[in-house]
Amino acid sequence: MPPPNDQFELLEEKLQKAIGLFRRNQTEKRSLEQEVAKLKSENKDRSQAISAMEKELINLRKEREDVRGRIEKLLERIELLTRHDREA
Repeated sequence: MPPPNDQFELLEEKLQKAIGLFRRNQTEKRSLEQEVAKLKSENKDRSQAISAMEKELINLRKEREDVRGRIEKLLERIELLTRHDREA
């Protein structure tokens, strides 16, 4: 069995290693927490952008249908006018 002084030194080395490991883990934890916060913020921004794009898409589709309806009415009018001209 090693002398008590050597045992104390071994214990001290183990404690220093444990403290170093703990500090590295704490630093890594803080870094990961910052990364998580950043990713959450980016995700929120992207979700808001997607929501805005979805609303714009709905509006554009509605506008396209409105334009399509107006064009169909104009084509019907043109057809009626040209039909009357042909009949006359």
